[in-house]
Amino acid sequence: MAQGTAEVPGRARPLPERLLEAATRLFAGNGYENTSVQEIVAAAGVTKGAMYHYFAAKDDLLYEIYHRLLALQTERLERIAGGPGTPEERLRDAVLDVIETSCAHLDELTVFFRSMHLLPEDKRRAVRAERRRYHERFRALVEEGRRDGTFRTDAPADLAVNFLFGAVHQISTWWHPDGALGPRDVGRHYVALFLDGLRRAGDTGVWPPSGAAL
Repeated sequence: MAQGTAEVPGRARPLPERLLEAATRLFAGNGYENTSVQEIVAAAGVTKGAMYHYFAAKDDLLYEIYHRLLALQTERLERIAGGPGTPEERLRDAVLDVIETSCAHLDELTVFFRSMHLLPEDKRRAVRAERRRYHERFRALVEEGRRDGTFRTDAPADLAVNFLFGAVHQISTWWHPDGALGPRDVGRHYVALFLDGLRRAGDTGVWPPSGAAL
């Protein structure tokens, strides 16, 4: 890190963080394929040599962008899923959290949606494995709710989770921070749509229940 720090006096943030921030912004704005290494290092204020000290290639930056977002969301999901509350309450909180963190990291989500297919096969396998573990934790919450009689059992839990994340991944195509709906608003609507679909047939209760805080 000393190499990068020496090049730009006064910048306290570690060089890898500056590179990832610059790459995320450029990949989201211009596209991964249309962004050069030279543009990334120029935006970060370092040399190519400094970048290659930490990242062997441009696709390492692409992988790390999504890996970091997914690691953050996974850590938060584990805390929610292992915490107090019924399966439905914990699933509600988990959905709210994934929406809010996705909106807070919209550039990272945009990069994933547009460009993860451009990763080399070994990195794509790593991303798929990480996503699978994350989705499986969501599925476990759905299955808990099925076992306690809250959620319907006529639709596969995997299908429900894939339905949710198909919608989550689309957020980057339509949501904007200056739009009419804030992250919490989007989360509340996703919670209502998702949990209404999971409830047992005949349960027509309104979500959230009267007086419930989201």
